[in-house]
Amino acid sequence: MPAERLSMRKIKEVLRLHAAGQSQRAIAQSVRIARSTVREYLQRAAAAGLSWPLADDVSDTELEARLFPPPPGGSVSRPLPHWPTIHVEMKAKRRTGVTLLLLWVEYKEANPDGLQYSQFCESYRRWRGGLDRVLRQEHRAGEKVFVDFAGQTVPIIDRATGEVLFEAEIFVAVLGASNFTYAQACRSQELPEWISAHTRMVEYFGGVPLAIVPDNLKSGVRRACYYEPDVNPTYQDWAQHYSTAVLPTRVRQPRDKAKVEAGVLLVERWILARLRHHTFFTLAELDEAIRRLLDDLNDRPFQKLEGTRRSLFATLEGPALQPLPLTRYDYAQWKKASVNIDYHVDVLGHLYSVPYQLQRAKVDARITNDTVELFHDGRRVAVHARGRRKGGFTTDAAHRPKAHQEYLEWTPSRIIRWAEQTGPRTAEMVQRILDARPHPEQGYRACLGLLRLGERYTASRLEAACGRALHAGALSYRSVKSILSTGLDRADVSEQTALALPQNHEHVRGGEYYAAAAAGE
Repeated sequence: MPAERLSMRKIKEVLRLHAAGQSQRAIAQSVRIARSTVREYLQRAAAAGLSWPLADDVSDTELEARLFPPPPGGSVSRPLPHWPTIHVEMKAKRRTGVTLLLLWVEYKEANPDGLQYSQFCESYRRWRGGLDRVLRQEHRAGEKVFVDFAGQTVPIIDRATGEVLFEAEIFVAVLGASNFTYAQACRSQELPEWISAHTRMVEYFGGVPLAIVPDNLKSGVRRACYYEPDVNPTYQDWAQHYSTAVLPTRVRQPRDKAKVEAGVLLVERWILARLRHHTFFTLAELDEAIRRLLDDLNDRPFQKLEGTRRSLFATLEGPALQPLPLTRYDYAQWKKASVNIDYHVDVLGHLYSVPYQLQRAKVDARITNDTVELFHDGRRVAVHARGRRKGGFTTDAAHRPKAHQEYLEWTPSRIIRWAEQTGPRTAEMVQRILDARPHPEQGYRACLGLLRLGERYTASRLEAACGRALHAGALSYRSVKSILSTGLDRADVSEQTALALPQNHEHVRGGEYYAAAAAGE
């Protein structure tokens, strides 16, 4: 069975990191694929004449077609050896004299059309290279920073009541070559706090390392996510903005993050332990105290080396860091969305338009504090100022279909004709809803929801409910739905006339009562 192809997002990340000068090993660790796969995709890109950055007109579909052209003829697959068995044979001490040459001869006897000896040896060494092994980590200047949250938290207290408002998380980062350390307080371990801490970290360093090595924290690495099983799209977006790579550590492999584990221990001993008797009422107060003790930690002399973390950073690691970009990263959240027949996309409750040709298509939404960008097939198809009103519309006039394009699948007249099948009052309600919108397409959702009520409550009840809503001037989907759910559609409209109260009633005291009360009787 052939191996499953990578997503176009991952392939683009491979090309980007290769163009940025990352090694194939680093790319494989960042994208979470084998080095042989990285090599294969780079070779395919070179053969297709592709280089990073890709041209704006190269969509994901076109990129896949150029990287994976159909073979000119049927390919011949050769049977591969069972490498685990070969490996066991080579490791078994009691089977002295066993060599790769002997194993290849036995393999060829069983598979005459199999690999030749050189291919056999190279394939085995490549397979063996992917096995787990322990290596001493050597860190080059400016290469990696290791990040994680400390195990300890610090309570933030309500000044008025003395209650604990929340437990502040402590973010820790350690540069690989100099051990220069950064720490700050965060409200939580959620994604916005995680990204904000990374931004403040590189600003504290005054530069960006080639790679970020996080633990498998869910905020940064979403392995269980259906659409993005590896690095969180927002985290990857941040890395692309700062021209760095994300190299998540392996699960339950503490040696992969030994630097930050040691850094967390130092922060807990020399910062958090010294603050244990302090009370903090705001996150800013805690951050200020951490920063003072952090400077003291970075200025402490090494026990076995000359100098301090700060001096080693200034002379060795700081100059090797990449420069910061001209603009600070604007936090962006990514979401999957579907385009409705009104060619609008629901993003956090607000509706944004895309070109009408994308009706029913799947798009990616990139959401910042100020803008919403919509991507289809890897290309940006729309950008809007972010709207905050729930249920509101943001429509680009260029996305609307022209009036003379009558071949469109959905039009106001078609929806009205559909409503006429239920009854004239339903058709009038649909017409009134469409007329109340600046653009008729903005009323499509409400009209379709209205017509679906007929499937739930029957067409006759929907017709009656629309008649009652028209009589009351309640021209909305919600009003009709409320009438149906409460059963008011079964009552006659005349029953809503105001009831006349009798002049004489046992609970009506009358003027004589109050006159007597005023006289003190």
